[in-house]
Amino acid sequence: MSRIGKAPINIPAGVTVTVSKDNVVSVKGPKGELTQAVDSDITVSQEDGVLTVQRPSEQKRHKALHGLYRSLLNNMVVGVTEGYKIQQELVGVGYRATNQGNTLDLVLGYSHHYVFQLPEEIKVTTTSEKGQTPKIILESIDKQLIGQVAAKIRSLRAPEPYKGKGIKFVGEVLRRKAGKSASKK
Repeated sequence: MSRIGKAPINIPAGVTVTVSKDNVVSVKGPKGELTQAVDSDITVSQEDGVLTVQRPSEQKRHKALHGLYRSLLNNMVVGVTEGYKIQQELVGVGYRATNQGNTLDLVLGYSHHYVFQLPEEIKVTTTSEKGQTPKIILESIDKQLIGQVAAKIRSLRAPEPYKGKGIKFVGEVLRRKAGKSASKK
């Protein structure tokens, strides 16, 4: 049995989960509502404030889907109750980030600005305090979407291993390399 798939999902107070006939699960909570279509082979049942996911057989495909959908449903429950937050920092001289609503404007050392339009489900704030690196803070209830957007922002200027310049996640440890060494004459 899948270790992840067999774990039940506790539904906190204030969250309602509905499973339709065509296997579409919708989770509604204080922060919003999310829906997820589940494969027709996987059964999702709810009883006594606990959501369980079951698979019909021990096929490799069913085992993979079992853990996948359990994780997706758990992420939805956590998202509508607590939400998700990702912080990124811009390391480099002259790197700046500003936002106007859901439009993110990045200056990353290129000859042009990057103007990035974020989805409406994501709330963005930028901070730039004196003596600190500029930060981008993303908040959303959808874990998949916020992770994808954060990865896209990071890919605009990924951190390089010599000086560590680029966009990195707060708390991320980069593997650094030594620069050129002097000749051994």
